[in-house]
Amino acid sequence: MRLIECIPNFSEGRNRDIIDAITGEIEATEKAVLLDVDPGEATNRTVVTFVGPPEAVEKAAFRAISKAAQLIDMRQHNGEHARMGATDVCPFVPISGVTVEECVELARKLGKRVADELGIPVYLYEKAAANADRCNLADIRKGEYEGLEKKLADPDWKPDFGVPAFNVRSGATVIGVREFLIAYNVNLNTRNKKLAKEIALNIREKGRFKRDADRKKIRGPDDTFLRQVGTLKAVKATGWYIEEYGIAQVSINLVDTTVTSIHQAFDECCRQAESLGVRVTGSEIVGLVPLSAMVAAGRHYLEKQGECSGVSERELIAITVLSLGLNDLYRFEPDQKVIEFRVREPLPLGSLELPAFLDELASSSPAPGGGSAAALAGSTAGALVSMVANLAFSTRKLVAKRELNDTVAVAAQNLKDRLLLKVDEDAASFNAVLAARRMKKKTEAQKIARAAAVATAVRRATELPLSVMELAQEVAELAVSAMEICNPSSATDAGCAGHMAVSAAQCAYLNVLVNLNDIEDKALALKVKERAEEHLKATIEANGNLQIKVKADMG
Repeated sequence: MRLIECIPNFSEGRNRDIIDAITGEIEATEKAVLLDVDPGEATNRTVVTFVGPPEAVEKAAFRAISKAAQLIDMRQHNGEHARMGATDVCPFVPISGVTVEECVELARKLGKRVADELGIPVYLYEKAAANADRCNLADIRKGEYEGLEKKLADPDWKPDFGVPAFNVRSGATVIGVREFLIAYNVNLNTRNKKLAKEIALNIREKGRFKRDADRKKIRGPDDTFLRQVGTLKAVKATGWYIEEYGIAQVSINLVDTTVTSIHQAFDECCRQAESLGVRVTGSEIVGLVPLSAMVAAGRHYLEKQGECSGVSERELIAITVLSLGLNDLYRFEPDQKVIEFRVREPLPLGSLELPAFLDELASSSPAPGGGSAAALAGSTAGALVSMVANLAFSTRKLVAKRELNDTVAVAAQNLKDRLLLKVDEDAASFNAVLAARRMKKKTEAQKIARAAAVATAVRRATELPLSVMELAQEVAELAVSAMEICNPSSATDAGCAGHMAVSAAQCAYLNVLVNLNDIEDKALALKVKERAEEHLKATIEANGNLQIKVKADMG
């Protein structure tokens, strides 16, 4: 899943009609999913959160910025929050399947379009900054809307996109890229907020001021006050008392989870609390959290417990919820709190119970068919490999091979999940071919459009089983690795995984061949066939080596 989060801040928090009109542009954009709308009356500002694939996010962001430019007049705006434009800031955050560099490219593309088409000066910030002096949003926004005309006249503050002319109605917009920020609170078994603040000072990156024996701040050689840095980087924190729950909390902002993860912050709070005679009772995630952060925490705690971390996503999340005490104050609902789960569309086939899927497979409907069955066989093979590695991990005689078994189990889970997705993808690709062939072909234009649609659909329908073959080969090769480090009693399970992988590859191969006949580019068809034959040969060879080892272990 290629997923980017976008959190535009609009300078309107009181007029619901304007807010709804802006967010309506996002909701009307295909594949963009609106997650949250948070208006503030005092700040006269609304923070909007939506996610989607890169193309959808860019389109939705532009439409929202354009609508804000139509409806918000900065000459009439007042509020407690610093601001410089109708769309004040628009950050992109990579969530999954997308790099920071891709987000930077997206930010610059959007920035140019906003400047060219809407006449709004655009500045880039944080990871998208083209100027090292403009990384910090506060520096760019200094002087706010009221000082923008003078700022634009300064050559040092020429916008990154657009002419340095004051747009009196819309002001300027700041677009950038940052890491995902997790708002995270750790619960303490005390009402004393001073203890929570003490922990916060000890862990936050900027730490505290150094003081002498008389508690006076110590100055350095440059006459600035010296600081004792905290134990965690990329962390902001404070302590407070929550009357609603009757507890003190360490309130944390994890501004870059690639530097300090959620589980590292929790463990450090536990360590600091123990040193102060306080106990951590649990924690809460404010807002949404990326799946990667939950999975990483689950693997971390399984490893600490001496367990194999190669288990399903849902099991990893369950471990994370238990380990971080996320049910301490209220029930943590993964389907509502994990970003990817909020935007995933239910799989028509993959979400079916097995009997229901088999009934559908047995029906007169042409899809699902052999391609989906091939993907399911491959996914089953991946599940068997994971089982073999998990069983070996828990065997005392194989303690020395635990790290290898954990690696194999994690890889097998990944292959299992990817192949399971192919069950639906294959059925969808076949249905797309049928839909293309049903297109009208009375006029010359219709014939051309139909031919192009059929060619695209057939190519996709050919690539799909080819990708299943590639993954099936990986499963077969991974089964060989599992066999070399597994418990002898699981040898037959590894062998079954190999046979299932071959079945998946053979079935998928037939689906490749049947679609090659409809590819007009015969050179391309030949290359695809050669690749398919290579995958099939490699899968069969891997399984052959595997079965030799299985028979040897069986005596």
